[in-house]
Parts: sequence; structure tokens; C-alpha cells
Amino acid sequence: MINTDLSMELTLVQRDILTTLINIYRTENRAVKGEEIAELTDRHPGTIRNQMQSLKALNLVEGIPGPKGGYKATISAYEALNLDATGDVVTPIMKNGIVVDGITASEIVFDKVMKSHECSGSVRVIGNIKGFNVGDEIRIGPTPMNKLYIRGNITGKDITMSQLIFDVTEIISVPRIPVKEVGRRAVRIDANATIQEAARILIRNGVREALVNESSPGLVSMIDIARAIADGRTDLKVSEISSHSFLTVDSKEPISEAVNILGRNDLSQLVVSDSGVLWGIITPADLVRVLKPHHGLQGISLH
Repeated sequence: MINTDLSMELTLVQRDILTTLINIYRTENRAVKGEEIAELTDRHPGTIRNQMQSLKALNLVEGIPGPKGGYKATISAYEALNLDATGDVVTPIMKNGIVVDGITASEIVFDKVMKSHECSGSVRVIGNIKGFNVGDEIRIGPTPMNKLYIRGNITGKDITMSQLIFDVTEIISVPRIPVKEVGRRAVRIDANATIQEAARILIRNGVREALVNESSPGLVSMIDIARAIADGRTDLKVSEISSHSFLTVDSKEPISEAVNILGRNDLSQLVVSDSGVLWGIITPADLVRVLKPHHGLQGISLH
């Protein structure tokens, strides 16, 4: 019988170990070494070994033997942390515009209600926070339940509690709507069109990119056209400057997924796929129109 109150009985160290173990397993689908957890949680390997014995006794982890062995969380561990065994527990944290690998937010608490741009808070972090410094800008999100993005500046940190303290500068709520409701049907250009013809089509439709109709569909943008003209290559066809290495997002995915892909890859657009067919385009500008500033929050529990 599973004790549904088990999460309340776990120590801070045990919760950090379990969350780190689950995060690595979900990302890489393999058993996790104790040394990896020690490095990410900034704890001594001996401490991890001792805690693993306790977690195994609670039926929260199991040992996997062999050269590629290590530890794996049990279903009871997910339940102890109030996590969905099939969901995503990683809440990314960016420092000065760069995603910090091996770091995830565990819990965010706001010290006071947001009033007149005054709001401060703290975030519990799974992983090593020694690389964060006062004055760094941090961006947290999306949170798994509320799909929030929080931006702020670090004002202090508590290494013992693995906690960052920050002043909030912005909180954005991402509506739970599918990509297709925000993206737009793509303009299409023939592969044999000249770049001058392509430029006219883009301008006439008020867009900056279009799909190119050819055997292997391509993507062409106003930037591609401008670059060709700057190089004096005005005789080129669209097929000669189009790209075939673009990223796609499924039309049924929530827009938070588009935000994630665009942010991770520093892209100016994504191609939207609908039932396996390239359908449209979604850009950061499309997303900005539907993102909502969020006010009046006091705390967010990520688990």
C-alpha cells in the first residue's frame, strides 16, 4: 500500500535526489550513477550512497546492476513527489539568456503580491547553483502546471538550501491553446520563381517567410533574399536560396511547446505541421500577441 503522504516525510536531500534522478532518466532513458547525482546536487558521493540506501528501503529507487547500471526511480517515487510518471518535470532556468544544463526549478515562492512592479521571490533549484551570482538575470519556465515564465534579477542565494532569491521583473502566462490557433497558413512560392518575384509575393502578403513548393519542401525568408541581393546574386531562383533544415511543431501542440523550441534554438520562425503536412508558420511575433502578463501571484508549487 502506498502512503499518499510520503512526500511530506521526505527530507530536502531526498527530494532533491529523487527529482534529479527522475529528470536525468526522462531525458536520457537510462540508469543514473550516484556520482552524476552528487555532481548535479552539489553533494558528496558518500551522502548520495547513504541516502540511496534509505530510498531503496522506502521502495522509491531500485538498483540496476552491471557496467551500465545505477539507479532508477520507482512508480512510488513519482507518487511521493506528486508527479505524473509520463509527464515532464523539468522547469528550465536561463542565466543571462543561456539555458543552464543540469538545473531545474523545484518550487517558486513569491514574497508579496505583485504591485506597481514590486515583487520578489525565491526559487528552489535542483542542481548546483554556485555558478549563479547577484545581478544575474534569470528566466524560469515554463512551469508544468500554470505554464508561466518568470524573469528577474538575482539579489541573493542560499547554497545550503539550494535557493536563489530574486526581484521579479516580468511574469508571463502562456494560454493553453493549440499552435494552429496562433500560427498562420503559410504563403507558398514556386521553386522556379526568381528572388525578385519571391520578394514581391512576401511584401504583398505582409509576411517575412514562405514555404517553397519543390520535391523536398523548403523555407525562404526575406533575410535569405536580402543576403542574395547584397552578394549581387539577383539571378538566383528561390530553390537556390531556400533552406531544408527548418524545425517543425505539430499544430495540435500547445503554444508553450512552440515557445520552448523557438527559445532553445534562437529561431525566428517554426513551420507548423498539420496531420503530417506542412501547413503554416508561427513566429515570436505571433506568440507575443497572445502571451498574457500575470499579476497577483503569491506562490507556485511545481510538484
